[in-house]
Amino acid sequence: MKIAALYDIHGNLPALNAVLAELDTVQPDIIVIGGDIVSGPLPRHTLERLGQLDIPVQAIRGNADREVVTAFDGQPFAATMPEDVRDITRWTAQQLEPAQRDFLAQLPQRIVLQIEELGDILFCHATPRSDEEIFTQITPQERLDSIFSGVTEQIVVCGHTHMQFERQVGATRIVNAGSVGMPYAEYPGAYWLLLGPEGHEFRRTAYDTQAAAQQVRASGYPQAEEFAAENIIKVPTAAEATAVFERMAERN
Repeated sequence: MKIAALYDIHGNLPALNAVLAELDTVQPDIIVIGGDIVSGPLPRHTLERLGQLDIPVQAIRGNADREVVTAFDGQPFAATMPEDVRDITRWTAQQLEPAQRDFLAQLPQRIVLQIEELGDILFCHATPRSDEEIFTQITPQERLDSIFSGVTEQIVVCGHTHMQFERQVGATRIVNAGSVGMPYAEYPGAYWLLLGPEGHEFRRTAYDTQAAAQQVRASGYPQAEEFAAENIIKVPTAAEATAVFERMAERN
């Protein structure tokens, strides 16, 4: 059995399409969509594309998906949400059909699948207990042990911080799948995870970033130019992002 884990697509349809084209060759048995699916430039089309797949798909909820449902329903955001994120979230919600809102609203926070040779695999967005908790490749082991206390699965697949890395807590391997749509990495591209009988493999799919940037600029997304320039044509490095996330985790 092979599982393709596609996390943090963030409405980047060109990146998603590139990965799906590669999956035609990989031929996974199931695709896991790891949350933060729509908050980005092409949300409606991204959900429509996922709905067209012949491969079985299971999806989980990310914090941004939860917040888009909140905006769709006209409910108040958390007081700590920055104003620019509120603008993006409202715009994303306005692009969706009611049925797409309902799809996001019913997503589970976590799922467990099994590959016989690897054992049980827990898929969650950020951590098993939260869809927005932060940890990185340099998070102190003591805090990591606390976050994953009580987890019994052999592997936990996470996302949220958009960086591919792995850590160990006792007998449990913690793997971050990276981000399809907004990676923090050395090179532009769409980053994802393949799990199979021999273990897990970090994958990167290249795509036409110039054409993707043009598509994003034409989307009407409030931060289209920034998204195109800083998340498609160029991307933040993992080291830069790690430093930012660790400061955020310390404050929280």
